[in-house]
Amino acid sequence: MHRLPPHPLRTGGRTCVRAFVSTDEPKAVPALLGSKATAGVHEEAAMQTLVRGGRVIDPGTGFDGPADVLVDGDRIAAVGPGVAAPPGAAVVEAAGLVVGPGFVDLHSHVHSVAGQRLQAMDGVTTALDLEAGLMPVARAYAEAAAEGRPLHYGFSASWGGARAAVLTGRTPDARFASSLAVLGDPRWQRTSTPRELAAWLALIEDELAGGALGIGVLMGYAPTSDPAEYLAVARLAAKAGVPTFTHVRELTEVDPATPVDGSAEVARAAAETGAAMHHCHVNSTSGRHVDRVLGTLEESRRAGSRVTVEAYPYGAGSTAVGAAFIAPERLRAKGLGPRSVVMVETGERIADEARLRLLRARDPGAPCLLEFLDEDTPGDRALLRRALAFPDAVVASDAMPVHWPDGARDSAAWPLPPGGTTHPRTAGTFAKTLRLMVRETGTWSWPEAFRRCSYLPARVLDDVAPAARAKGRLAVGADADLVVLDPETVSDAATYAEPTRPSVGVRHLFVAGVPVVADGALRTDAFPGRPLRGEAR
Repeated sequence: MHRLPPHPLRTGGRTCVRAFVSTDEPKAVPALLGSKATAGVHEEAAMQTLVRGGRVIDPGTGFDGPADVLVDGDRIAAVGPGVAAPPGAAVVEAAGLVVGPGFVDLHSHVHSVAGQRLQAMDGVTTALDLEAGLMPVARAYAEAAAEGRPLHYGFSASWGGARAAVLTGRTPDARFASSLAVLGDPRWQRTSTPRELAAWLALIEDELAGGALGIGVLMGYAPTSDPAEYLAVARLAAKAGVPTFTHVRELTEVDPATPVDGSAEVARAAAETGAAMHHCHVNSTSGRHVDRVLGTLEESRRAGSRVTVEAYPYGAGSTAVGAAFIAPERLRAKGLGPRSVVMVETGERIADEARLRLLRARDPGAPCLLEFLDEDTPGDRALLRRALAFPDAVVASDAMPVHWPDGARDSAAWPLPPGGTTHPRTAGTFAKTLRLMVRETGTWSWPEAFRRCSYLPARVLDDVAPAARAKGRLAVGADADLVVLDPETVSDAATYAEPTRPSVGVRHLFVAGVPVVADGALRTDAFPGRPLRGEAR
């Protein structure tokens, strides 16, 4: 497995920040900023900021050129050359830098301040858990708001949580760790009875009414369940006017006995129901069969189906060790083995099948890495690039929680304490993609990069969340979610050995007009994240 060399932290700067307001006396702040917000953030939220002299890219209109951007509160007030700074405004000098809408991550499992700070340094302004979702969503939204978030946040209705509640009697607690723990439970993996199916579909419908951003479907974790259940979910999504976000079941090349090919199932459901179907991390679920899968999805789209695709630039995935596809026989079918599995919290590389079976039985929810491609091999690197280059594929991180040796799952400290473990995609997905696809290979232009990282992912949510229509754009009236980056140095720094090293090259990041990253440094007093909620019909 590829181990990236460490990237030196570049502290030189061609930018500066002026006129930021702060105060030593705490004041009341709006509830939407969270309990950790400070007076400095509150004052700046009411300020105007001029980002001056950068290369401005708006993937919504196609604009790409030198311009100034005026932020007024949480909105873009002006874009163009020669915009004057209002009296008392903060000014960010962006000459030589690229200015665009902040990245919208449709697939992030970091429900913590620590994880979101890593994503902020990677250019993300909106981090959503849509593949797995959390249940109940009302609790997930309330707890995020109470704690405060640096980035915008949101959740889908959890297919897994609803099925677990009905099939196993578990009470969902809006915790991702609890979701991982249930994945290896055979009671959850089985096909539902008609009565059970109706019961958990009703739970999902309630979650959509409560603001969920679509339906997250972990089909790959119940790979032998009846395909009729998936079609029932797609029909519900079509009726409610919401998208689905699917971790597909096994491909026929891997398991000829699978009830239906995982990627073909997405295409079939989209065609039969008219629902908007999003195929999660096509790189990891397709592996070396990605060309065939992409062909299947492209054929579906040409036929008029509403199918979207995401990918990330790593050759290893991360999941719970009890997942169905981590079973020894499933690994063999993929041409992998126990040594392809590495436990996240201990770093143990599994020696043999006996050890793997023991760990799966002892703690099925324990996080692990699964190496499915070798990034040191040119052919495997090319497969990853082809997944990212697929027309209209969006970048999504599948960011994972951060753990420390003492068992802590979050940290208020910054920089993060040493010893934290996670997948490097948590810290580096977007910067690594920019490094690979723009800087090193020229596969994408900068406008295309912002289209893949900002504009297109936001458009997946336009129907379910009208508020998303102001994201992924950099035009007057758009949300003031901006990233200002150095096109010469932006890069990932996280590796499998040091997965919590923040990316470099993001010079400034604004969330709802509030600077979360300023002059390359994260602001620990900034908690401007707001909920993005669905409005199912």
